[in-house]
Amino acid sequence: MALFCDVCLPVPLDQPFTYALTGAACDSASVGSRVLVPFQQRKLTGTILKLHDNTPSYKVRPIEKLLDADPIFDDKLISLGLWVARYYFAPVGEVFRIMAPLGNEVRRNKVYTLTDAGRDIARQSLLGIAEASDPSLIVLKALEERPMTLDALKRRTPDAPQLVREFQRKGYLKMQEEAHERDPLRAPATKLNVEGIAAESTEKLPKWERELLAFLHLHPGAHPLDEVEIRVKNASQCARSLARRGLAKLTPRMGAIRLAADRPPHDLNPSQAEAYAEIAKAINTGKYASFLLQGVTGSGKTEVYLRAIETTLAAGRSALLMVPEIALTPQVAGQFALRFGEQVAILHSAFSESERAEYWRRIRRGEARVVVGTRSSVFAPMPNLGLIIVDEEHDGSYKQEDTPRYNGRDVAVVRAQQIGAIVILGSATPSLETRQNADRGKYQRLLLPDRIEQRPMPAVEIVDLRQEFLETKKNALFSRRLIEAVRNKLAIGEQSMLMMNRRGFSSFVACRSCGYKVECINCSVTLTYHRRDRRLLCHYCGYAEKVPDRCAKCDSEHIQFIGSGSERIEEELREAFPDARIARMDRDTINSKGDYEQILNGFREGNFDILVGTQMIAKGHDIPNVTLVGIVNADIGLGMPDFRAAERTFQLLTQAAGRAGRGGLPGIVVLQTINPEHYAVRFSAVQDYELFYAKELQFRKVMRYPPFASLANIVFRSEKQEEALRMSGEIAELLKEEKEGVRILGPAEAPVPRVNKEFRYQMLVKAGQRKRLADILELIRIRATERNWPATALVIDVDPLNLL
Repeated sequence: MALFCDVCLPVPLDQPFTYALTGAACDSASVGSRVLVPFQQRKLTGTILKLHDNTPSYKVRPIEKLLDADPIFDDKLISLGLWVARYYFAPVGEVFRIMAPLGNEVRRNKVYTLTDAGRDIARQSLLGIAEASDPSLIVLKALEERPMTLDALKRRTPDAPQLVREFQRKGYLKMQEEAHERDPLRAPATKLNVEGIAAESTEKLPKWERELLAFLHLHPGAHPLDEVEIRVKNASQCARSLARRGLAKLTPRMGAIRLAADRPPHDLNPSQAEAYAEIAKAINTGKYASFLLQGVTGSGKTEVYLRAIETTLAAGRSALLMVPEIALTPQVAGQFALRFGEQVAILHSAFSESERAEYWRRIRRGEARVVVGTRSSVFAPMPNLGLIIVDEEHDGSYKQEDTPRYNGRDVAVVRAQQIGAIVILGSATPSLETRQNADRGKYQRLLLPDRIEQRPMPAVEIVDLRQEFLETKKNALFSRRLIEAVRNKLAIGEQSMLMMNRRGFSSFVACRSCGYKVECINCSVTLTYHRRDRRLLCHYCGYAEKVPDRCAKCDSEHIQFIGSGSERIEEELREAFPDARIARMDRDTINSKGDYEQILNGFREGNFDILVGTQMIAKGHDIPNVTLVGIVNADIGLGMPDFRAAERTFQLLTQAAGRAGRGGLPGIVVLQTINPEHYAVRFSAVQDYELFYAKELQFRKVMRYPPFASLANIVFRSEKQEEALRMSGEIAELLKEEKEGVRILGPAEAPVPRVNKEFRYQMLVKAGQRKRLADILELIRIRATERNWPATALVIDVDPLNLL
């Protein structure tokens, strides 16, 4: 029987914390279970990593509550979480926080209590103030009765917020956090399903509860509780009462997966059959194997995935498919649900917390043997997982940009190794690291060189916007060729997609008199004009302000809107084609998972003629009637101060072009650019990955960038510029002697020097060996700990995809 447990907590400290086990927890606590524990003035949910009897030399606080009778993480998932923390230099508690979406099951409240000084003041009637209606007296007297939340105090007096702040400053109040398990039976009826468990009860029940029990007996299965309320009086209240007695079951309602259009499995072409045969052979061995499935857009990778999953299920194991964007999840899940029925579950962040938790628990119980999800689904607790597929493996969305900064693709490979599963990395444009791993024999490369049913690749036309301007004398968004192509497609009832990988209406607002640009007050970037919302918005921190009528610097009225984004593309298309039905898909039009589905399903069903969007529309969508793709500005991203700029541009252009001509009709692509000579643009136009790979690999080798070196980006952050500069200089001095097998670039100001009120300096660390890189990063972290830097001052990003 263990007396103590080491718990990892979701705080930016890379260490476990020891707590005492008391009462029944001594017998029932397990490694991998969650516990509710006190931490400073808060109550946090943590995960037990170790049970032991080693009495610490300091006073240990007891756990508050054991939340799981059975551990939610098995040994393999714990091992995976520890690897992620170690490899990416992330606090272990932050890693386990994202591994299970169960945060909503604990309800937290901040409560205020009187200090001794506060009680004295309350008893003295606020130093002689006798008015019973005085807000100060109301607050103090209320807190003398019992601890209260701010909301409860506001119900006593609307002045409570400012009084609480004042009394805290004077030392009359202290704030503590309370945490309790959320009662699932208290959820609204619109979010619950009800299902009968027993047909009758041995105890006497009220009339309406008997009627509900009879209804559930006559209608087996789960029913939406709000719909049952229409049939049975007081059904919501009665269902909760029956659930507490164990006579009915209430479960969170999960949205049904919308089935895709029925497409019977087609016969595999020779390339598909060869690829599937290799994968099936590996699945049947029951041992780890890794594949790169490289196929041109429209080559039928999805059908190979489906066949591989069928083989995995037949072998008694489960399968996980990862997709890069939430927008792709409903479409792919619909295809998979059509093939595998109720065995399919979805995991992504657009669900409510209760929906995600219920899907997660359903997966853990083994009720869903096929899971479709985004980046975090790599941690899905799937019993007997036998196959992991990472679709569009090159996509940057698999890399998390905040702590823990893991890459879902790489974690998928490690997880497959640990559990003896098969991993398939699929892409038409594999990342250079993945392709190099295949060339080195780490992955087996499978090729799908042609589109299915011998469909042709789209014809790509490059429009040189420099020449267009010389001929038309107009700086127009759309070339004459693109306008003509859209008009032709509208005339024959075919659909078009136009991509502009920039949000908003105008890139920035400037004064034509003095040149002043409106910038964010928190970040060193200009604000983007969003016409629909009539505001200027920062795309880094979310700060917004009204559009100015006059220049804030010189008071001139000559305000100019410069640049363009997807919102402006939509508006100019409406002006050019007033009868066309146009939809736009970017972060400004997508607020929920329902918005994704509504726009994409509407476009797929022919309710729109043209879809405008950012890179969201370039990824994986299979819409047979799309025969034209217009890339309004192919140069966005090429000028970024990032060694991956050319790779990202090539991938995006190739993927976008691949949306055209996926049905029985041939497709065309109109690609507008001012850099037609750039190799990323030229090779994407001819859809030739091999040419691009050879050219880019040569550049990476000369410059010693991945895949020829291991890389980490170190960022130093502080609200005081001199503090960020001092920290970066201190680390630079530390690493002066560490030159063997490593190269340090910087420190220097980050490309965006200030974000969300913090100044940023960065340095790049290159190493020929992964272990050497880890040693350097550990030195940096130790120095930060020794100097007692703020927890958020140092950012270590291993294998970074974004250097901005």
